[in-house]
Amino acid sequence: MTTAARTDSPSFSPRLAKIARILLAGLGGVAVYFSYEPHGLAFMGVLGIALFYLALAPWPAIRHGSHLPAKFGALLGFLHGFCAYVLLLPWVGEFVGALPWIALSITLALWSIATGLFGVLVARWRYGFIAFAFVYSAVEFLLSSFPFGGFSWVRLAWGQINGPLADYAPWGGPALVTFMTALLGASFGAILLSFAGDERLKKTPATATTGIIIGLSLLAGLGVNTPGPTTDEVKIAAVQGNVPRMGLDFNAQRRAVLANHVNVTKDLGASGENPDLVFWPENSSDVNPFRDREARDLITEAVDTVDAPVLVGTLTKDEVGDRNTAVVFDPDTGAGDMHHKRFLQPFGEWMPMRDFFRIFSSYVDMAGDFKPGEGDGTVRMGDHVVGVATCYEVAFDAAYRDAVKAGAQILTTPTNNATFGFTDMTYQQLAMSRMRAIETDRAVVVSATSGASAIVHPDGTVSQETEIFTPAYLVEDLPLRDSVTFAVRYGQFIQWLLAAAGIAIMLAASVGARRGYASSRSQQLADTAQADNDN
Repeated sequence: MTTAARTDSPSFSPRLAKIARILLAGLGGVAVYFSYEPHGLAFMGVLGIALFYLALAPWPAIRHGSHLPAKFGALLGFLHGFCAYVLLLPWVGEFVGALPWIALSITLALWSIATGLFGVLVARWRYGFIAFAFVYSAVEFLLSSFPFGGFSWVRLAWGQINGPLADYAPWGGPALVTFMTALLGASFGAILLSFAGDERLKKTPATATTGIIIGLSLLAGLGVNTPGPTTDEVKIAAVQGNVPRMGLDFNAQRRAVLANHVNVTKDLGASGENPDLVFWPENSSDVNPFRDREARDLITEAVDTVDAPVLVGTLTKDEVGDRNTAVVFDPDTGAGDMHHKRFLQPFGEWMPMRDFFRIFSSYVDMAGDFKPGEGDGTVRMGDHVVGVATCYEVAFDAAYRDAVKAGAQILTTPTNNATFGFTDMTYQQLAMSRMRAIETDRAVVVSATSGASAIVHPDGTVSQETEIFTPAYLVEDLPLRDSVTFAVRYGQFIQWLLAAAGIAIMLAASVGARRGYASSRSQQLADTAQADNDN
């Protein structure tokens, strides 16, 4: 007696497959988290997207069909996003408790529902791995824009600062870096599916080939980051005065914070370094020097000691309201140009729907009521035009792009991270300044009240960096450049095109899914009618 050899491929039960998909989606989110600083493992971002795409795509080895329901894809999307964000954002609750941290993570993960839902639909397509990258970019655009100005902090691109994909920043900013990361990750996922016996890929070898070409070319970085010419050099100094103690109550000791920055600046003046420009952090003088004579005298004394223009982060008030302001103090002309922070942090510097959110947390009343500024994000310090993005502003594309288009040859990110203690927040933000340096082809000076302050060169490398919660200053000669990158000129249009293409793909996927459902329903009714006739 002989038996025929079995030729069918191994298969999984639908229940086991769902468990596997849940694990892949969650692990994909965890992997994406490890791409961000301070871990900075760029390849983990690509791996995380690959795992996520595998969780959403049809599996050829599943019994009784391999198409995943869109609703289950939505669940996978939420799980993927939540696993990434809940690990990325613990600093949000450092001094206000876990509720805001968890609430923000859940809110952001709600956007990932759309990525999972539409990701399932496009993954059924032969070239779904390409469509998925557009869907991912579109959802990230929406997350970074709505509501209350969005939350650009969690963009996938920031995790690529230590990898070759960051070289796409001068051509399309973070939006293009995100797209390339999602495309590369989904391409690797498609390659794995082809190895697993996906019939669509067998019939179309170009799909797997395209994935391999994309992977190799992107890993090589394509060498697209070509620096512009250096027109001159300027010696800068970043001052980190430190704070008396961590926590929200440090502002109660604002005079001590000001004194710390004055003292470190005096040490700088005594060092003989003779910088051309000096940068203090955000909130380095929370005592308004235009209303407090003692604070004004202390700042003037420090400026005279270094004999150079000093950019001072302070709080001001005008006919519009309270402002988070960076003011230039010149040793010869006194107070000069101001930059009123344009992109304010919701739930921190201003409180949307204050009465509603007060129901959930008493910390709501600790949020400020600052008013956004206008302008192009530049100040003149002596003979130099400097672009300023204060703290949270560095996550917004327009902040530095507008400044460079207005003539800024060097950039600075004054920031106050003391509230967030020893968390990862300061390193995540430093990664954004590094990405902006590559995007704009400008050196960036990061000055922080408690650290980490850093000197970032136009290629994104950090030449000097301070320890956190230590008084220090950094001095270095940095290049001045007047070139304008493609991303600065057209980056916004690239983001709109990527988002528009993603939204169009989602609409097409929706229409296709509806037609497929209608066709399937019609076939079921026909089969039922035929069965009744046979009976």
